[in-house]
Amino acid sequence: MKLRQVSDLSDFSRGHWLRELLCRGEEPSHVQSSPDGQHLLLLQKSQPPTLPRVVAFQRHSIAGADLERSWQPPQPALVGLLFLQSPVVLGSWVLAVVWEHGRTEVWHFVVSVGWQLLQTLELCQGARARVISVCSQGASLVWCEERPPLGAHSDMSKCAFRFCVCARALEVGEQGVRLGTVRIVLHNSPEYQVLASPQHVFLVPAAAGFATTSKFLLIWHPEKAEFTITAPSAGFIHSKVLRSSSESDFRKLLLGSVGLLSCFAPLDIHTSAVSNSGGLLLVSMKGSVSIVEPDGTQRHIFDLEGSPLAQRSPVQLKTFGSILACVLSGVLYLVDQNSGRLIEKEVLSMKEVHFLESQGEEGSIQLLSQTGIYSLSFSKPEDSSRPEPCLVEMVFEEACRYYQRRSLSSSKLTVEKLKKGGTFQAPVVLAAILQHSLYQKQKPAQGLQDTYTKLLSTMSLELQSYMSLELLKACVVCAPESEVESYCKELVEQEVSRILQSDMDKDNLAYLNSVFASFPKAAWKATRSCLQLQQNGDGLLVARATPEVWKKVLCQPQLEEVGQNGMAPLFELICASFLRFKPKWLPSFVELTQQYVSSSWSYSSKEGPEGRVPLYKRALGVLARKNKHGEADDEMELELLLCSKRPKAVLQALHLLIRLKQWQRVVEVAEKFSKLSPLLNKEIFTTLLAEFAQHRELDPYLDRLWPLCPAELSASDILTVVLQHLPHSQEDPVPFSSEGSQLTVGLLKPLLQRVVQRPNVQDEMYSDALQSTTFPPPTPPREH
Repeated sequence: MKLRQVSDLSDFSRGHWLRELLCRGEEPSHVQSSPDGQHLLLLQKSQPPTLPRVVAFQRHSIAGADLERSWQPPQPALVGLLFLQSPVVLGSWVLAVVWEHGRTEVWHFVVSVGWQLLQTLELCQGARARVISVCSQGASLVWCEERPPLGAHSDMSKCAFRFCVCARALEVGEQGVRLGTVRIVLHNSPEYQVLASPQHVFLVPAAAGFATTSKFLLIWHPEKAEFTITAPSAGFIHSKVLRSSSESDFRKLLLGSVGLLSCFAPLDIHTSAVSNSGGLLLVSMKGSVSIVEPDGTQRHIFDLEGSPLAQRSPVQLKTFGSILACVLSGVLYLVDQNSGRLIEKEVLSMKEVHFLESQGEEGSIQLLSQTGIYSLSFSKPEDSSRPEPCLVEMVFEEACRYYQRRSLSSSKLTVEKLKKGGTFQAPVVLAAILQHSLYQKQKPAQGLQDTYTKLLSTMSLELQSYMSLELLKACVVCAPESEVESYCKELVEQEVSRILQSDMDKDNLAYLNSVFASFPKAAWKATRSCLQLQQNGDGLLVARATPEVWKKVLCQPQLEEVGQNGMAPLFELICASFLRFKPKWLPSFVELTQQYVSSSWSYSSKEGPEGRVPLYKRALGVLARKNKHGEADDEMELELLLCSKRPKAVLQALHLLIRLKQWQRVVEVAEKFSKLSPLLNKEIFTTLLAEFAQHRELDPYLDRLWPLCPAELSASDILTVVLQHLPHSQEDPVPFSSEGSQLTVGLLKPLLQRVVQRPNVQDEMYSDALQSTTFPPPTPPREH
């Protein structure tokens, strides 16, 4: 990494004053450069007697009028400096200076003339409104404004939701500057800081906000008119399209999510900034740097060293391509955003620095300090296209997590300790193999020990799979839109296969949930391939998955891991895919899974998945979460209940069929499942006998129903059941009813005759004695 000075500030107009302002010790609270890099704006919030002000400096000593604005409290303060592209001249821009009371000054710089005020506009509609935060999104201004209550002595703590997020187009044309109509994005909301990326606007809750509303972020998608509610640390993401202005109320937006959100911990945010990729960079009070993507997902990048950050300890963030630059307490960190790998750590000699936009210098970072502007260039390795350095680092980082989980020691295991300690040889061996095999393609085993060479031959297929995956990722990045879908399907199949061969921890499960949600069809095909699901010649579903894969499918995390963050276990994900793409296969899949469970775990073992929630109930839970419920879902519920062959499930299915009045199937189910056990046979027969006593729907099937009567039921037992379930008549009973729905003795006669003529159980016990040739037995001889 090389640091060189590119300017001593003498090439700026009033450069001596710029240097003086930077050296006074009153550090600027905000430094911003123009899109063309020719202008530098300093916003200083000085202490009395010096007034706070904003000053613009031009590069290359361009002549013309200067721009300097100051204000004195209680005058409204300056809230934002925004550069907006001007459509009149390609590459030109204007500067919008937004004040706290909503007044917006639009400035334009003209060569040889200097800064010119184009127009002064009123951003807010209400005279009492106060702008809290503002940003530019495309050609529009987005801001959060406070709308104080009408009562002069109103309790402000009771008016927490007195803020409003608005948007307004700023049109710059030949005829001047014009503001579009105000668009209410969100009203009756708490205080938010608005941060804009090219396509989205992030709403970060203010530090002084209420604990309830500081547990989540909001992301506004202007093109879709959609809000995303996300609690990144808890994995909660929910999106809602606002179809009308009435739905833009903050309370209505959260309706349906309040219960979940109340359980989450408040957000831990020290500093926030937008990356050049469109994500939101967050630094926690503990020094953890993460990024929240526009879809609401969060990814951890890096942990800053040192003790927890102080509230007033500034942290500066800036992204340059895929490199994240971070300055904390005079230390510069350069981190690869994609892998989280620390590229460089440098202690700076400057007291305070500010990031500037790099103009035309790829692979460099520009810093503004008291002595000038410096360019920091970091040289890439000779073969930077090779993935091996990052891959080797990932091996050691993963090994640290693996050994730390299994360690009884409280001391933290680091990559350096792992490399130098010599205690754990596996990551060292793997790193050596990867370095040699990926660097030397023609002679991959050169320089390796014999034992390493043998291991390399074993790992060759895995290495080929990894390289093909890297090649596929490169294809996805470079492919045209028409080919991206086919590449994504292949990539998803490889990712699902990879996760099913690794530990199914919380992170992998969350990743699988996102894959199934983003690429449902590709994930379904990948699941079929991994489980080797297909129909045999008889039309039955068969699976040839290995026992290890089945264990991953049946893995059911603890409730605290999946309860509040919306993650579904893998079995539920697969069941949902069956329901969406191949519903008729779902009962067969549940049956196959039960067969594997019965062969691997003893019945109702607490170690196995059936020891918690039965598989058919888990599948029914997926079915119940469908938005619409129709006749096909009733049929699916029946199939799932019957395929389990559990007594309670069979009886539940029988009652469902009775409710649906499918009497033919009622009898078929009774005949099939009465053979499973005498107890289930008795329950089924008693249930049907009670139905027989209430109506005449089962009369056509009595010749098939009576043979199911259990042997232990006597005539008195049958009559007791019938009498208990006879329908209550409103009129006095008569001997001969004109209605055909009454139960008659004639209908019961065949069953009672069958029971009476059946041999008694006690008779069978003594049948041998009763059938003896000599009865009674002869008298034994007497002794005289």
